[in-house]
Order: sequence, then structure tokens, then C-alpha cells
Amino acid sequence: MRVDRTRRALLISTCALAFDASAAAPVIERASFKTSDSVRLSYLHAHRPGARPIVFVPGWCLPADIWQVQLEALAPTHAVYALDPRGQGESDVPTTGYTADRRAADLHEFLQRLAQPAVIVAWSLAGLESLQLVHRFGTRRVAALALVDSSVGEGPATRGNGVSAFEQRLREDRAAALREFVTAVFRNPPPEAEIARLAAAMQRMPLAASLDLLAYAQPREHWRSVARALRKPLLYAHTPQYARQARLLKHARPATVLVPFDESGHALFADAPDRFNRELTRFVNAAPG
Repeated sequence: MRVDRTRRALLISTCALAFDASAAAPVIERASFKTSDSVRLSYLHAHRPGARPIVFVPGWCLPADIWQVQLEALAPTHAVYALDPRGQGESDVPTTGYTADRRAADLHEFLQRLAQPAVIVAWSLAGLESLQLVHRFGTRRVAALALVDSSVGEGPATRGNGVSAFEQRLREDRAAALREFVTAVFRNPPPEAEIARLAAAMQRMPLAASLDLLAYAQPREHWRSVARALRKPLLYAHTPQYARQARLLKHARPATVLVPFDESGHALFADAPDRFNRELTRFVNAAPG
């Protein structure tokens, strides 16, 4: 099954990526697999035999096709994949498994299907799940890790009740809260039709499950210790909200590659796609084979 080309064109326009209409775009296809607990997980891919795989994982409740521009930009030189976690995108929506351990296991089982270790590119909540993957399963299937605007547990927690207030907003008017959330992750919001599409996709997951994802039991120190101990190449792309965590991580782990995006929103790969793709390609190509 091929990805709808109208959606692809909208995403490219949204991210302001130059597109040469005379050149054929890479064909991004969809496939799926069954996890060990019988959940069908869907993913997008452009297979390139022998090329290093790059696996993109979206953030909280969002679909894998939010990475469409990255998939098309990197497909000519790499084997690219974007996974819909359980309950997201076109994957099954089970009643259980919305924990860091199970979601890490899902990612591990996907990586086992690939011909060689992959570079994982994990945005927001998926960054924590990729760290949990490393904690539980090691790095045999991980060539490198790119964390995209995700907390790494450095420093004290931010004061305030932002999460609890957001949870209450979800309970009161979920549709409106999700539209506000989607709009807010971009510095330059996409067209209203794309905002509506993404917000609607987020509602596939049951409210209770989405709240479970916001309440992982691991303390901040857990994520910090995993990130600091990582022995694979690590890139940390971040907006100003994570600048202090970035400095602390770099001090504790000097090999970390920091890439600040001071003029972008939380979805920095969409706000600054050209730069993000360049930085990611440089990082991937520099990682040991």
C-alpha cells in the first residue's frame, strides 16, 4: 500500500521543503507486523538493500507520517522506516500495553526485523521509550540514537502543573485540547486541514491510554542515567525548552552531539526540515558502521 500522494504533497508544503516536480519522489510504502502480544503495528518504509536503516518514531499519540518529509529526503541514500506505535497512526489500538516497558519491547521487536542495527530517531515521548529500549535490551540492534526535543531527565523537574492542567483539559474537551496541542507543537502551524487531520488521528487512542503515556512510573533520574551511560553515538536536537538539559547532558557525556533549534517549535523537524535533514544525515554518516 502506497502512502496517499495528496497527503504527502500537503506535508511537504507544510514543512516548506523545496520540491522539484520534475524528479520522481521516492515511493514510501506501508507494511505491518505482529508483536509478541499479537498487536499489529504499522510502519512506513522505503527499503534500500545494504543501506543503513533509520527508524523514525513519532511523539505522543501522533502518526508516523508526520515524518514524511524526512522519509522522502533520506530514502535515496538510506533505508528509512517510520513506526506507528501501538494505538497510533494505522496500528492496532489494543486495550493494554501503554507503558514504557511494552512500548520499548514493541520497538525492540521491530528492530529485530531489520537486516542490521538501525539509527533510531525518536521525538518527544518516543525519546523516553527509546531510552527504555536501551535500558531493557541493550544496544545490539541500535547503531546510534537521535533524541528530538525530548527530556533526558537532567536537572530538576520544571515547576508548575502544566501536565495535570493539560490532562484536565483532555478530560473536559479532548477534541479541542488536541487541536490546541497540535497547533502548539509548530512554530509555523500547517494548514488547518492538516491540523484537523493530525488531531483526529490522535483520538484513535482511548483517552485512558493516552493519559497512561503521560504518567510513566520511572523517575527522572532513570532517564538521565540511561542517556549518560549510552555507549553509542547520541545526537540531541532541541529547542530552548531543553537547552539546560542539553548543557547538563553534554557536561556529563561530552561525546553527545548537541543541535539547538532556537527558532523552531517542538516539531523542529517540520519547522526547519532542511537543516534537520542535513544535521541528521551528517550524524548518521559519521556513526561507525
